[in-house]
Amino acid sequence: MEIELPPDWKDILQAEVNKPYFYTLLENITTAYQNSTIYPTEQNIFNAFKHCPYVKVKVVILGQDPYHGKGQAHGLAFSVPEGVPAPPSLHNIYKEILNDISVTPAISGNLTPWTTQGVLLLNATLTVEAEKPGSHQ
Repeated sequence: MEIELPPDWKDILQAEVNKPYFYTLLENITTAYQNSTIYPTEQNIFNAFKHCPYVKVKVVILGQDPYHGKGQAHGLAFSVPEGVPAPPSLHNIYKEILNDISVTPAISGNLTPWTTQGVLLLNATLTVEAEKPGSHQ
């Protein structure tokens, strides 16, 4: 598996990516994709970095791991692709936004617009096996 990071993030993360444990991790993930259904797709694993340039980061929202249901995960914590119903955890975030700052959140569960405002939506674990939350921790 090849890591596709934008140049700014690659510069910052390169030392970590070059460590032996990281190569082992990539080998394990490659094997997992070959033998199981893993979310998000391989192309979307590093989406959080692709959508939010390092110099624009103002806030980091950290999730546990990607959504484990079909069609939900797309590499941004708590976000789902356009047209996919918002999961309960995202509904809870929307409720808190409404309660705390009286802003009615968008109907969509796709939080990609947040990333353009400097919100890094990163999961602590970047992949998960289908229907098995926490499986890649």
